Amino acid sequence: MVKILRNIRVIELGTYITGPAAGMHLADLGADVIKVERPGEGDPFRAFKGGLYSPHFQTYNRNKRSIALDTKKPEDLEVLHDLVASADVFIQNFRPGVAEKLGAGEEDLRKVNPGLIYCAISGFGRTGPSKDRPAYDTVAQAASGYLRLLTPPVNPRVIGPAIADAVTGQYAALGILAALLERTQTGEGRRLDISMLEAMSHFNLDSFTHYFSEGEVMGPLSRPVVSQSYTFECSDGKWIAIHLSSPAKFWNGLLQATGQEQLNDDPRFSERLQRIEHQDDLIAHFTPVFKTDTRANWCDRLLAAEVPHSPAYDSDEALEDPQAKHLQIAVHADHPVMGPFTTVRAPYSFDSEPDLDIVPPPVLDEHGAEIREELRRKKTG
Repeated sequence: MVKILRNIRVIELGTYITGPAAGMHLADLGADVIKVERPGEGDPFRAFKGGLYSPHFQTYNRNKRSIALDTKKPEDLEVLHDLVASADVFIQNFRPGVAEKLGAGEEDLRKVNPGLIYCAISGFGRTGPSKDRPAYDTVAQAASGYLRLLTPPVNPRVIGPAIADAVTGQYAALGILAALLERTQTGEGRRLDISMLEAMSHFNLDSFTHYFSEGEVMGPLSRPVVSQSYTFECSDGKWIAIHLSSPAKFWNGLLQATGQEQLNDDPRFSERLQRIEHQDDLIAHFTPVFKTDTRANWCDRLLAAEVPHSPAYDSDEALEDPQAKHLQIAVHADHPVMGPFTTVRAPYSFDSEPDLDIVPPPVLDEHGAEIREELRRKKTG
């Protein structure tokens, strides 16, 4: 597939997820993303499970090159500034003020590259009473009102993946692309500030809109009840998910597939609004029904009845589904040191062609000598 951003260079001074995720999205689109890391230890995510190549690190650092620099050393700071001079975008995700201490503040970098797109990702923003508070994924989810939409009503606990980190990185990449587009027209750089609080508040837009419009404070079951979303365990211990939404044909299809047509005579279930009001009763009715057969057989019946559904896969199953295989969602490559690498490709196809070419995440300073040589040749002309 054509690398849409093949002429764009990005310098990423990012750690953990938000900054690296933003860099990854640009790298997936073909940008030359150079990841600047601390010598000896690199991005802290490298060592999350021992060693310097943890699954956490691998997730957000494919398609990048790595160079190790200690910017407290004048010679390494000079290399960073040379890199920035050759770049289009700079990404950092430190607390406000930290980048400046590393010689990577906007003012310093703007001197060497006036047209730079400078992206600063933070937890709570560049200014304000909470700007210096430490922020991680759970903190941002909670502060934006999103965590309460995921927390189980009974035996509450934090569940699910690092949504706030990933979403913030995605919004940052979107903002960077907009700034790059503007620069093609004006020739001028931009500073882009994005905080996890702002990103997750926007991601939580549906919940806020319900509150602003109706005074409704949504909870973890608010949307599933209205959308008539269910998940049931089948006889083989596997799970299935169903989403009926509004059309009556989906409800009737469910009854047909399960042999439960008599429910249309039950006043609790005969109309959509009644089904919403009595969702617990509906779940209680269908739970033993779905335990009478295997997931595969239920999927066949629901498919025949045109009911929106899917096996509720675990990660070891999802990409083995025939449709996932057809779309070639899982892609593979080999790292010369770390060996086989498998990941999920970027979700878009340009001109009907998905990008199946993946470069495995780099080991620390893997491209250090190569990048320094490029800079040397550029200086000497």
